[in-house]
Amino acid sequence: MSAEQVLEFWLDTVGPQGWYEPSDALDQTIRDRFMSDWLNIVSGKNGMWLTYPSGTLAYIIVADQFSRNMFRNQAQAFSSDRVALSAAKAAIDQKWDLKIDEPARQFFYLPLMHSESLCDQDRCVRLMKERMPQTGENTLTHARVHREVIRLFGRFPYRNTALNRATTSPEAEYLSNGGYGMTYAQLAKAG
Repeated sequence: MSAEQVLEFWLDTVGPQGWYEPSDALDQTIRDRFMSDWLNIVSGKNGMWLTYPSGTLAYIIVADQFSRNMFRNQAQAFSSDRVALSAAKAAIDQKWDLKIDEPARQFFYLPLMHSESLCDQDRCVRLMKERMPQTGENTLTHARVHREVIRLFGRFPYRNTALNRATTSPEAEYLSNGGYGMTYAQLAKAG
């Protein structure tokens, strides 16, 4: 597929209403249509997409979002995170994110939100506040929740099973007490 076909599918066909709703049918459609693009990216191809803002956005969507759909609940879902993060940081440094309208702009920041680095989390929250004024508090609250989880544990405990990591007692307690949803409710209430 071309970068433009990736964007048309994700931004127009799926759209905001489908971006964060788990769907077996959508996951299969993404596997069927975009697996070869993902394989190209992880093998170092599709580098031309990184030479312009919308191409970089498509590259990031494939590496950061589609991987989560194609490999839901598997370690491979996170295997292209470093590639996506590198592309996102380069694009942000060039201010290419500002050439993309909201809400699509958020996909430049999600690799930072998905990172298990507190520095990346802090940067994500700043960018959401400064560069996503129209999208609203919901997106910013999600960024803050991700950052809080990394502050607490230095990693995302809900990835432990997929990544074959041992869950610590504090992580198990956190997960059994509502985990992400509990933290989201607390931070949303606090404003």
